[in-house]
Amino acid sequence: MRKVMEIAKRFRREEDGAAMIEYTVLLGIITVAVIATIILVGTWVSGEWTDLEAALPA
Repeated sequence: MRKVMEIAKRFRREEDGAAMIEYTVLLGIITVAVIATIILVGTWVSGEWTDLEAALPA
């Protein structure tokens, strides 16, 4: 754990650390967008299956 803290402190001092944080934030935004898209598409597909099931004769 101490080694991880030393690396984090070193990154804060260097410009590479700032770039790493920017990429991490960007990755987080992309991840949230992908999850939201999957949820929306899943909801749409579920609705389509429900409509198809209702349209089929029993």
